[in-house]
Amino acid sequence: MAPTRSLRRTEAASDSQSGHSPAPAAGDVDPSPPARDRTPSADTDFVALCDALRVTDNVRATAWKSYEKMLRTCGIIEGHFKKELWGICIFAAAADLDEMTFTFTELLKCLSISVCKFVHLVEEMDDSMDTISTKVGSIVSRLKTKYDVLVALYQKFERTCGQIYVDPPSDQSSLEPSSSCVLKLCWITFLLAKGKVLQMEDDLVIPFQLLLCVLEYFIKLSPPAVLKEPYKSTVSALSANGSTRTYTRSQNRSIRASKQTDTDTKVIEELCKEHDCNLEEVKNIYFKNFIPFLSSVDITPFHGLPEVENISSKYEEMYLKNKDIDARLFLEKDETLQNHTECLQLERTPTKNNPDDDPPGVLPQTPIRAAMNTIQQLMMTLNSASDKPSDNLLSYFNNCTANPMQDILERLENLGCVFKEKFAEAVGQGCIEIGSQRYRLGVRLYYRVMESILKSEEKRLSIHNFSKLLNNSIFHVSLLACALEVVMATYGTPRSASLNDRMIVETDLSFPWIINVLDLKAFDLYKVIESFIKAEPNLTREMIKHLECCEHRILESLAWQSDSPLFELIKQSKERDGQAEQLEPASCLTQPPQHNHTAADLYLSPTSAYSTLIPDSQPALVNQPQRPQKSTSLSLFYKKVYWLAYIRLNNLASRLLPDHPDLVHLIWTLFHHTLQNEYELMKDRHLDQIMMCSMYGICKVKNIDLTFKTIVTAYKELTNTNQEPPTLSPIPHIPQSPYKSNSPLRVPAGNNIYISPLKSPSKFSERLLSPTKMTPGSRILVSIGESFGATEKFQKINQMMCNSDRHLKRGAEVSTVPKPLKRLRFDIEGQDEADGREHLSGESKFQQKLAEMTSTRTRIQNQKLNDGADISTPDQK
Repeated sequence: MAPTRSLRRTEAASDSQSGHSPAPAAGDVDPSPPARDRTPSADTDFVALCDALRVTDNVRATAWKSYEKMLRTCGIIEGHFKKELWGICIFAAAADLDEMTFTFTELLKCLSISVCKFVHLVEEMDDSMDTISTKVGSIVSRLKTKYDVLVALYQKFERTCGQIYVDPPSDQSSLEPSSSCVLKLCWITFLLAKGKVLQMEDDLVIPFQLLLCVLEYFIKLSPPAVLKEPYKSTVSALSANGSTRTYTRSQNRSIRASKQTDTDTKVIEELCKEHDCNLEEVKNIYFKNFIPFLSSVDITPFHGLPEVENISSKYEEMYLKNKDIDARLFLEKDETLQNHTECLQLERTPTKNNPDDDPPGVLPQTPIRAAMNTIQQLMMTLNSASDKPSDNLLSYFNNCTANPMQDILERLENLGCVFKEKFAEAVGQGCIEIGSQRYRLGVRLYYRVMESILKSEEKRLSIHNFSKLLNNSIFHVSLLACALEVVMATYGTPRSASLNDRMIVETDLSFPWIINVLDLKAFDLYKVIESFIKAEPNLTREMIKHLECCEHRILESLAWQSDSPLFELIKQSKERDGQAEQLEPASCLTQPPQHNHTAADLYLSPTSAYSTLIPDSQPALVNQPQRPQKSTSLSLFYKKVYWLAYIRLNNLASRLLPDHPDLVHLIWTLFHHTLQNEYELMKDRHLDQIMMCSMYGICKVKNIDLTFKTIVTAYKELTNTNQEPPTLSPIPHIPQSPYKSNSPLRVPAGNNIYISPLKSPSKFSERLLSPTKMTPGSRILVSIGESFGATEKFQKINQMMCNSDRHLKRGAEVSTVPKPLKRLRFDIEGQDEADGREHLSGESKFQQKLAEMTSTRTRIQNQKLNDGADISTPDQK
C-alpha cells in the first residue's frame, strides 16, 4: 500500500487567502535584527509570522529548514495552507529546542485555525514525512487531551448552569448581579482552581467534582432571583436560618456575603444527586482542596462575589506561564476552541450506532455521564465488600500451614503508603486523601477477587490448604495491582473524545503506572489478568477490554524489558528442551489460546502446581529425583504471544501483500524463529518491530517491491498499533585520533595523489620558497586556494588524472560483472541501496571525487575573498 500523501495536495483553489500574521504588540517588539537578514531565503509572510510569535533566531532558522524539507517532498504549497504549515514548523522547532515564546492559543489565533485542525495537520505531516519528533508528538497529544477534557467539562458546565440559573433578563439596569456574570465568574474560578489544585491535565472525574464544588460555592453567593428550583428554595431556606448574610451594595452591584459551615450541605447534596456523584468524595475535595484554594487566592465569602477582573488576571498569569490553551475563550464561543467537521463530537460516546435508540427520558451518554455511570457500577459492586478479609478468607488463611494473614496486612499497609504518595505526586499534593479513597476501593476488590479465586481452586483441586500460593508475595502484589488498575481505569478519562485514537497520549495514572508504583514486573502481572477477569463477574465489557489491552501491552513489549524475569525462564527452557516453546499449527493461531491454567498454576510454575498446593506434611514427592519442570507460565505466555503476533501479521499482510498469500507462511516462519531462537532481539523492543522487519526481509529475498517506509505507513493505519520510535540517544562526540590528524588522504584514482591538511602558513611558505628543501615528490605540492602565479603544477595533476581516467575505463571493459551485495539493502529516498550508499562504477566514483575537490577549492577561494573583504556568509561556511 502506498503511503498517504494528503499534504501534497495544493489548496490554492479552495482557499486563496494567504493571510498575513498580525503585527506584534508594541510591548512585544523583537529588539534583535530583522528576521529576513537572519533567514535570507525566508518568505516575507513567514518572517511576519515569526515576528508575531516573538520566536528566537534558532527557532526561526530550524522552522524554515523544516519547511524547505517539506517543499522538497510535497512540491509547491500555496494559499492559507502554507501559513498553517509554517505554524506547525514553528511550533515543532520551538518545542524541540525548548524555546517556546508563545502560547498555543496565540499560535492558533495567528493561523486562524482550531485545535482540532492543528492536530489533524500535525498527524498528516507525521504520516507523510515522519518529521514530527516523539517529543513534539507527545506535547501535541497532551494539548489535544487537555482540550478534550476542557470541552467535556464546559459542555457539562453549560448544561448544569442551565438547570441552576434563569436566563439573564434583557434589562440589565438591576443592581443584582446577572446570571451571565455569575456564570463567567464561576467558570474562570474553576479554571484557576483546576490549575492550582490539580497537576494532571488528562483526568476527567476529579476536575468535574471540583467543578461541582465551585458551583456550590457560587450558588450560595447568588441572589435567589437568578436561581431555579430546587436551588432557589434551598438558598432561601439557608438565608432564613441565618446561614447566609444580607446584601451589601458596592460599585453598582448587589453582592451577597455567605458564611460557609460544615452543616450547609443541602446544595452540594442536590448537585451530587443530580449528577450521580459520590457525596463523600465531593465533600472531601471541597474541604481538603477547594477551601484551601480560596484562601490561597484571597477569596472569602465574607467579601461576597469576587471581581471577575481579579480572578481573570490570576488565571491570565497561570495561562501565560503554561503557554497552553486559554480556556476562558469557551465563554466567547471562540473559533479556535470549537469542534469542526473533522473532529469527533464529544456529545456522545460511541456506545450506540444510532443515538435515536435511546429510550425516551434517557439522557445522552456524554463523556462525564459515562464516567459517572461506570463509577456507580463499581461502587455498587464494592458497597457490600469490606476493607478487611471476610470470614471465608480468614478460614482459608487459617487452613494454611503458615498463616499469611500478618504478611498480607503489613504488605497492604506499606504499599498503601507508597500508592498515596505516588498518587499525590501525579495529581497534586492536596489530593492525597483522594488517593487513599481509591486505594481502599482497590483493597476491597483485591479481597473480593482473592476469595473468588480460592473458591474456584478449592472446587477444582478438592483441597483446602493453599499455603504455597497465599504465602507467595508476587501473587498478592499482582492481584492488588490488577484490582487497583480496575479502579484507576474506572475513574479515568473515556477514550471517546478524540480526533484520532492514535493521537491520545497515556494519562499520568494509566497503565503501566500501577506496576511502576508497586515495583512489579509486567510478566508477573500477566499471570493473574485472565484469572481476575474470570473471578469477577461484575466487570463491565469496557473494563474487560481494558484489562485485555493491558495484557496485550505486556505480551508485545513490557514483558520483554531487560530486567524482566521472562529471559531467565526462556534460558532455563532452552537448557532443558533446546527451545523456548513448541510452535502450534497456524490453524490454531486464528483463535485465542484455549487452556485450563489458573493463577495458581502460573505463579507456582515451573514447579508442579498440585504438589505445592497439598499440605506440606505430605512428603509424597520429596524423595523422588527432581527433573526440571516445564514452566506453565512461559508456555502460556508464548502461546499468547504467537497468537497476537500471527493475528497482527495477517492484518498487515492483507493490506500489503494481497497478491502474495504464499509469502505469509514464510514471513511467519522467520517471525516465529526470531521469537523462539533469537529472543534477545526482543529485549527492550516491541513485537511489531520484529514483525515489520520479518516482512521486509522476506520481500527482499523474494524480490517483492515493498519498501520499509510503505510497511511502516500501512502499520500506522492498523488498530492498536504502537506509534512510539524509541527516543533517540545523542550521538557521542568522538575525537579524531592524534595519530591521524595530519595523515594525508589518498585520492581513490590509482595514482600517488594525496590530500593533506594545510600546515602552518609560515612553514608551508618557507618550504615553497626553498626548492632545495623539497623532495622530488613534494615539488608538485599544491595548496588549493593559494595563488602561485603558474599553472604548470595544475597541468601535471590534470595529466595524471586523465591517465587514471583511461586506466579506469580499460579496467571497466575487462570486468563488467558487479560484485555481489554483502548486506541487506534498505530504503533511501524511495529506493533500496546497500548500506545507504549508491553503487557507482569506478569512473562515476572518480568523477564524484573530482567534483568534490573542485567544490572544495571553489568554496575555500570564496571564503578567502570574503574574509579579505570582512564579509561573513553563513551559507558558505
